[in-house]
Amino acid sequence: MRPLPEILATETVARSRLFRVEKVDLRFANGVEVEFERVPSGGHGSVLIVPMLDADTCLLVREYAAGTHRYELGCPKGVVEAGEDPLAAANREIMEEVGHGARRLTLLRSATIAPGYFAHVTHLVLAEDLYPETRPGDEPEAIEVVPWRLSELDALLARPDFTEARSIAALFLARAALAAAR
Repeated sequence: MRPLPEILATETVARSRLFRVEKVDLRFANGVEVEFERVPSGGHGSVLIVPMLDADTCLLVREYAAGTHRYELGCPKGVVEAGEDPLAAANREIMEEVGHGARRLTLLRSATIAPGYFAHVTHLVLAEDLYPETRPGDEPEAIEVVPWRLSELDALLARPDFTEARSIAALFLARAALAAAR
């Protein structure tokens, strides 16, 4: 296994309300020195949930995505608050976004996005045995809840408004976990 590069210096080069960008000066074991940029983890991670209404129906949400400037269909998601367990965060988020809580929550896996640049971790969670429960959230408008059958995943993948890689991965992981449990 290769030794990790030595961090020679770090400096914040940009900051916004949500993100901080660091310049990182590195020296690799072969002596080569380079400058990288990264977005370090700014919190406790996030959760993305696959809430299963029944054995084949998950509850997706359609909400505005500023990055693509359109309404996107995907799994409910949100940040893990300080001191909050990821499974508790997942349950809170589905109460806020889809109006259900879950009696059974399973961590499917934790995942990163573009780890060459982002330190952020998202916990992908399967939520089962749902019950009605609503909590107020922080969304600027009501979120549309869209039931979708996992048996129709190919049709979902063909939609131009379903593009988030975390949601795609979570649905495949959930479908595999549910099939293994049968």
